[in-house]
Amino acid sequence: MNTLKETTGRTPESRKITFMADDGNAVDFYVEEQTMIAGTTYLLASDSPDEEAEEVYIMKDVSDPGSDEALFEIVEDEEELRSVFKVFEQLLLDEDTVLLEE
Repeated sequence: MNTLKETTGRTPESRKITFMADDGNAVDFYVEEQTMIAGTTYLLASDSPDEEAEEVYIMKDVSDPGSDEALFEIVEDEEELRSVFKVFEQLLLDEDTVLLEE
């Protein structure tokens, strides 16, 4: 699994967050939406600040309780991915945004 560490937080002016991948490389993502399901935080993030992002990822917070550093991993389990995607889809539809599934 590709585990990502959040190294900078979002500012009100930007949706851009930078993660440190397991291989030590910095990777930028743009948070489109955030939700909590059964006590777990999930992010819907894209690889581009544009509305026409090529890739969209669902990440979940797997940090230890009380940790000062957020630890996220990309959701790879198909059942979990579908379930969480449905929640994000509804959130985005509620905001008059349409998210198309590939």
